[in-house]
Amino acid sequence: MNSTKLVEKLRKRVIQNFLDILILTEMKKGSLSGYDVIGLVHNKFGVLMSSGTIYSLLYSLERDGWIRGAWNQRKRVYQLTEKGQEHIQTITKANEEIKDFLKNISLLNATHQKATAT
Repeated sequence: MNSTKLVEKLRKRVIQNFLDILILTEMKKGSLSGYDVIGLVHNKFGVLMSSGTIYSLLYSLERDGWIRGAWNQRKRVYQLTEKGQEHIQTITKANEEIKDFLKNISLLNATHQKATAT
């Protein structure tokens, strides 16, 4: 596998793993339908997610009480609940810790590459 494909595969995996956080963060700005989420991920990250992946996650977030869905004409529209707002605030506070963690992984990788090159 060439490096371009590897990076693209890794990007998609990261987006899928953090999709719930992405959805909750975007819902701070307003309500979203499943179709809106698919378009958002595609436009923002260039990754096309299946409707099954998106709707399964939306239903899960709704079951957990982080979002609330309501029918608006022919589509279901989701918005953050108070519990979801609290959850996203906690994640926002942890953002710096996550950045430091990723930076440390990068530094460890760079150190390892230097050590194996010598």
